[in-house]
Amino acid sequence: MSTRLFQTAILAILLLSSCDDTTNDIGISLTDNVDRLAVATSTFEAFSRSVAVDSVVSRSTTGYLGRIKDPETDAYVTGDFMTQFNCLEGYELTPKDSLASYVDNGEIIADSCEIRLFYNKYYGDSLATMKLTLYELDRPMPEDTIYYSDFSPLREGYVREDGIHATKTYTLINNSDEDNSKETDYINNICVRLNAPYIDKEGETYNNYGTYVMRKFYEHPEYFKNSNIFKTKLMPGFFFKVTGGMGSMAYVSVPQLNIYYRVRVNKDSIGKRVTLFNGTEEILQTTTVTNDANAIANLVADESCTYIKSPSGIFTEITLPVDEIMNGHDNDTINSAKITLNRLNNEHWNAYNLPAAEQLLLVETDSLYSFFEKSKVANYKQSFLASYSTAGNSYTFSNIGALISAMHYAKTEGLKKDPDWVLNHPNWNKVLLVPVTTMTTTYSSSTLLTNVQNDMSLTSTRLRGGKDSPIKIHVIYSKFE
Repeated sequence: MSTRLFQTAILAILLLSSCDDTTNDIGISLTDNVDRLAVATSTFEAFSRSVAVDSVVSRSTTGYLGRIKDPETDAYVTGDFMTQFNCLEGYELTPKDSLASYVDNGEIIADSCEIRLFYNKYYGDSLATMKLTLYELDRPMPEDTIYYSDFSPLREGYVREDGIHATKTYTLINNSDEDNSKETDYINNICVRLNAPYIDKEGETYNNYGTYVMRKFYEHPEYFKNSNIFKTKLMPGFFFKVTGGMGSMAYVSVPQLNIYYRVRVNKDSIGKRVTLFNGTEEILQTTTVTNDANAIANLVADESCTYIKSPSGIFTEITLPVDEIMNGHDNDTINSAKITLNRLNNEHWNAYNLPAAEQLLLVETDSLYSFFEKSKVANYKQSFLASYSTAGNSYTFSNIGALISAMHYAKTEGLKKDPDWVLNHPNWNKVLLVPVTTMTTTYSSSTLLTNVQNDMSLTSTRLRGGKDSPIKIHVIYSKFE
């Protein structure tokens, strides 16, 4: 039989098997008597459990800032975040001789300085009163390091002890922001003023942080050559930590540092100017996540279902019945192994119920860390993606057959060399379900998956499973007789 005819036959088998459970005569009908294709179907049970996850790789261009309580599970989640600011190559400030912001001794000054955290999405109560503390970093966090969501710049000694420690009480509707004009193009933000006197590491005092930055530009323009020099010599970054309040979580998309000053437009006119530095994907941003350990432990102990909570928190682990699936089928091909995970709806409706995860990654348990640390993408051999279906209230992995075959092969070959292979590889047939976000690109009319990251937003998903509710796996085999 030719390869093309074989592929056509398999496609027909899969289509027919979805409509009719009777497959006894498929091989005869699609092939001749010399080259017969036998097809069989079986259903197996897999068991799942919840697994506590202390942290995930924190690699996101969105910063999460706030503290909330999941109304369904009573689990607390706190988000703090660190950002650096980008300095574009070739940055130029207004020529010094055109400035109109001076003090009596002729020194230039900034009229004011602020950091605004712009967000276009948030969770929770926009009227909840929150409090944050902004810390200036003493040195930049290295970009060649992989940061997990339990990494705290404050705890790890990156915060400058005698640097800026500014506090801000805020609500997400921004009623306290005097610059909030509520125009149609207004973008919600949290504004932290940096107008208090600032003392740099050399002990020199400036009337505010903006003045420090401006004077350094005229003294050392080379500090502004690029982002790497800028963060090393001048502005290592800032850490925003929630220090009070509960009820909201802002999804910060653009941190921005603004410095306001005046210039002479002509001899009779003075105008206002602003220079700004943004947090962008070219520089480092990390989110620190703190979960309620007791609440997480209670959810993990619940064997009536399984949970998936992000950011970090809980994943669902499934033990695949590889031995049962392959028993008597060593010489068969697994054409399809389909698994559907049914979501359980919230038991009590609440306006602030966390949404279900939009996408799940199925990945081998022992490959979890390397997958994200090495920035891998789903290859549909060892790792797979499934999107949430609102129609079915479920996630479906259409075919994990390649993974099951690979697990069986690994065990078979491993036992040839080590009789204790299974004991030494306890996770050989286990996979994790991880909430993720993805990015794609279009090339030559094809859509390519380019990025898979841990979902750092707030989600909570309950799945049918646990000790007494096995998950069904539907398998289709084929072989030539």
